[in-house]
Amino acid sequence: MYSFVICIYLMVVKLVSLFNAKARLMVRGHAQVFRMLRERIKPGERYLWFHAASLGEFEQGRPLMERIRREYPEYKILLTFFSPSGYEVRKNYAGADIICYLPFDTPRNVRRFLELAHPCMAFFIKYEFWQNYLKGLQRRDIPVYSVSSIFRRNQVFFRWYGGKYYKVLTRFTHLFVQNEVSKDLLATLGIHNVTVVGDTRFDRVIEIFRQTKQLPLVEAFKGQCRRVMVAGSSWQPDEDIFIPYFNAHPEMKLIIAPHVIGEDHLKEITGKLKRPYVRYTQTTEEEAAKADCLIVDCFGLLSSIYRYGEVAYVGGGFGVGIHNVLEAAVYGVPVLFGPNNHRFQEARQLLDAGGGIEVTDEASFRTEMDKLLTDETYLSDCGHRAGTYVHGHAGASDKILGSIAL
Repeated sequence: MYSFVICIYLMVVKLVSLFNAKARLMVRGHAQVFRMLRERIKPGERYLWFHAASLGEFEQGRPLMERIRREYPEYKILLTFFSPSGYEVRKNYAGADIICYLPFDTPRNVRRFLELAHPCMAFFIKYEFWQNYLKGLQRRDIPVYSVSSIFRRNQVFFRWYGGKYYKVLTRFTHLFVQNEVSKDLLATLGIHNVTVVGDTRFDRVIEIFRQTKQLPLVEAFKGQCRRVMVAGSSWQPDEDIFIPYFNAHPEMKLIIAPHVIGEDHLKEITGKLKRPYVRYTQTTEEEAAKADCLIVDCFGLLSSIYRYGEVAYVGGGFGVGIHNVLEAAVYGVPVLFGPNNHRFQEARQLLDAGGGIEVTDEASFRTEMDKLLTDETYLSDCGHRAGTYVHGHAGASDKILGSIAL
């Protein structure tokens, strides 16, 4: 039944690709995988296979890949993605030797993929539980590890009807999970080859923190202002909360790095602003220095831009869920976000640590910002708690590398 569902899904993706650009990228990418493997896999080389669904999972696996590349250069790294949003952004990533899509999880694709790639070890990041691939790896005695996985009671494995599907978890050589709750849940299924190591994302954001880019244009924009708020990965509901506050508070400056940077969304943002603004790609340092709001209309800078703020706001909490709060918290600044954060362990822990602040509407945002902007002790304490939380949770990559036989 599982393989039949996968085949139906593949047919749907091909049909959708006729009028959807993202699906079209996926179909074209899949068509090249086996040729790419035939041409680029070198006989005699030992490949470690990392699979990430998309960009977020890639960032979780990245610290481990880069540590292995530095400390065990005798291994080659094969990196696969399922989503175009991961592959298209990272297809030129220098930390892997071969990067391609993962063929759909059909028995035939699995046989072809494993025969061509013949990895000596596999790492599936977070929520990757591909039944046929795991079965194929187990049959070939190839160790396979689940990295930074996290489990909740409402997942299919722990439902009354999940009796068959949970067996997919028994095919992992070892599961490196984020918390004790996950370990306890797996124990209820009789799965004990589990170690709590935390989340490798902490290692990643600390690496970014240490290697942060200097951005002269942002430095010119900030100038001598000591009250800059960086709003990262914002959506329209977020902007409807923080832009009115910014308009009414001339003592602060605002940097907006929206999640969507299409022209329509950028026009929505500029239509709400009542103070001078500039766009990152269309301004100079001199012009930026005179503006009150900087709109970051390009990708790849947000993780470095957070360092220029005294306060951070992370978007998504009034929609499907908040984005990466760790990227901001690592710089030791208070992090505000919306109420849809209950599925995000790091956000809940940041709240408990006193470095995160939940806002539920414009009024609560106004109350919290008034306090942060006027109470220096409160601002400093919240920021210190945020930074301490992130730096205190590093080390998952060390624990994983210390547990596997390379």
